[in-house]
Amino acid sequence: MKIAVIGGGSTYTPELVDGFARLGSMVSELVLIDPAAERLEIVGAFAARIFKQYGHPGTVTWTTDLDAGVTDADAAVIQLRVGGQQARITDETFPLECGCVGQETTGAGGLAKALRTVPVILDVAERIRARAKPGAWIVDFTNPVGIVTRALLDAGHKAVGLCNVAIGFQRRFAAHLGVAPSAVVLDHVGLNHLTWERAAYVDGVDRLPELISAHLDEIAGEVDVPAEIITMLGNVPSYYLSYFYNHDKHVRESRNVPTRGQRVAEIEAILLDMYRDVTLTEKPALLGERGGAYYSEAAVGLLASLFGLDDGAVHSVNVRNNLTLPFLPADAVIEISARAGLEGPVPLPVTAVSPDLAALITHTWGYEELALDAALRGGRDRVYRALLAHPLIGQHEYADALADKLIAAGRSHLAWAR
Repeated sequence: MKIAVIGGGSTYTPELVDGFARLGSMVSELVLIDPAAERLEIVGAFAARIFKQYGHPGTVTWTTDLDAGVTDADAAVIQLRVGGQQARITDETFPLECGCVGQETTGAGGLAKALRTVPVILDVAERIRARAKPGAWIVDFTNPVGIVTRALLDAGHKAVGLCNVAIGFQRRFAAHLGVAPSAVVLDHVGLNHLTWERAAYVDGVDRLPELISAHLDEIAGEVDVPAEIITMLGNVPSYYLSYFYNHDKHVRESRNVPTRGQRVAEIEAILLDMYRDVTLTEKPALLGERGGAYYSEAAVGLLASLFGLDDGAVHSVNVRNNLTLPFLPADAVIEISARAGLEGPVPLPVTAVSPDLAALITHTWGYEELALDAALRGGRDRVYRALLAHPLIGQHEYADALADKLIAAGRSHLAWAR
C-alpha cells in the first residue's frame, strides 16, 4: 500500500513515520510531499532512518512534486499549515487586541486559518482524485478539521477528518483503569475541538463516573477547566472547551507573553538541527512538546480499519452527521466515535445530548457554516458575518474590527483580498 503524506516536511512528520514503522505493516511505500525542499530533505532522510531502525520492509521517499507523489497512492494524509508558524503566531495575536481569545483553531484565529487553508486543501484534493488510485481515501489532519472535512465532502471527495483529542483521553483513561487502550470505547460527541467524553465503556460498563470521582483534580488540570464544571456536567470536556468556559481568563493570560506558535517555532528549529544528525534513528523526546500526541497511532489505526485490516475498530472521526445528532442537519460534519471498515466510518449509536451541550454545538455549527462560505467565496461581509456568529465573539464592535484585522493579516494568502 502506498501512503502519501501532504505536508510531509513538517517537523512533526517523524511522529507519524514512527507510527507507520511500528504499526503499519501494510505500508509498502510512504511518500512525503512538501514544497519546502531543504526541510523535506532533512525530514525525509530521518524518516528513512526510522523505517530502517525498526526493520520495516517498506520504503520512504520524498518529493516536492505533488502530482508525482500522489500518483497511484492508496490513501493520502493531509497535514498542511498554510503560511507556516508565522501565520499561526499572527492568528494567536491579533484577536487579543479586541479582547478575544487568540487561538489557531477557534475564534478569529481559527477563521483566519480556515480562510487560507480550505482553497489550498481543495486544490490538493482534486489533484489526488485525478492521480491516486480510484477510491483512495483522504485522511485530513489539517485544522480546522471539521470545516476542512466538510469542504472535502461537499466537493465529493472520499474523506474523513481525524483529530488526536479522543485517543489522548482513551490512553489516559485506560492507564487509570489498568486496561489496554483498545478496551476503552468512548462516547465522544460534538464538533472538532468542541467535544465531550460522556462515557468510557469497558466491557460494556461505563467507567467514567469512577474515573471522575477518583481523578477529578487531575482531569480538570489536564483539560484546564474548573473541577466543578466536570462535576456538574458529569462528563469530561476537551481542553479546547477551556477557551469557551474560561474565555476571559485565557485572554488575560495570553497578553504580553509568547504565543504557543512562537514556542513551537523554537522547538521546530531545534528539531531540524537534531534531524540533521545522521546517527539519529529514533524520534527525540523533544518531539513530544511539539503537540499532537498519539496522532500516529490514530492515523495508522484508522487507515488499517478503512482498508479492512482489522475487525472494525472504533475511532473518533469527523464524518457526516446524517441522523446521528437530530438537532443538526444531515450534511453537517460532526466528530463522533465510529466503527470503521471498508465502507467507511459508521457512527456508534448516540444517546440524547443534553441541552447545554446541544446549544453550544448548534451555535458553533452555525459559525462553521458561515466560515466555510467565507472560505469558498471570500468577501469582507462573509468574514464579518462568520465572526458575528461565533460564540466567542458575537458582538458588532468586535466582529467589525476583527474582520479588518483578519483580512489585513491574511492578505498575502487570500486571493480575493489582494
